[in-house]
Parts: sequence; C-alpha cells; structure tokens
Amino acid sequence: MLNRKTLLLFSLMALFGATAMPAAARVNVNVDIGVAPPPAQVEVVPAPRAGYVWAPGYWRWEGRRHVWVAGRWIPGRRGYVWVPEHWVQRGNHYHFVPGRWKPAR
Repeated sequence: MLNRKTLLLFSLMALFGATAMPAAARVNVNVDIGVAPPPAQVEVVPAPRAGYVWAPGYWRWEGRRHVWVAGRWIPGRRGYVWVPEHWVQRGNHYHFVPGRWKPAR
C-alpha cells in the first residue's frame, strides 16, 4: 500500500510529465496549393543593423488568398546565412518553403 508522500510524489511526476510533453512536440506543416503567388513586392530595406540580417518579405497563404508578410531584421547567426521563405513550383502546385539558417561555406 502506498503512503501519502509516495502517492503525492507520483501525482506530481505525472502532472509535470503531462504538462512538459506538449512543449517538446514539434509540428511541421507543408503547404501545397494550386495558386501561384504574386510577384514579390518591392521593399525599401532599412539601413543595416549590427548583428542582424535582413529577411525579405514573402507571400504567405491564408486559406483562400496570398497575404504579403513584410521583410524584417532577424538576429544573425555567426557562420550561417539566412535562406528566405519562398515558393517552389511542383507540377501544377506551389510548395511553400519556410525560411531557415544554412551553414555558410
């Protein structure tokens, strides 16, 4: 038979384990659509900021239409280059490729 302290300990372990699990989960979402994105909008890039990299704007799909996401400064990573978000045509569909860091050569 379990005593109160042991039962409380197991209850707390279960509680913390259950709440920590969703935080560790990773979700990947692929977007393939049959509508080509419009041409990129022209953006005026602000003056450079030390320690930051310019991530250009891109078209995001919002269920029924493309919506422009403006460019932004993101903190740089030494030894890496930023590969911006973009769309790739695959047959009659367009596939969204999220932005990512790639090791510099």
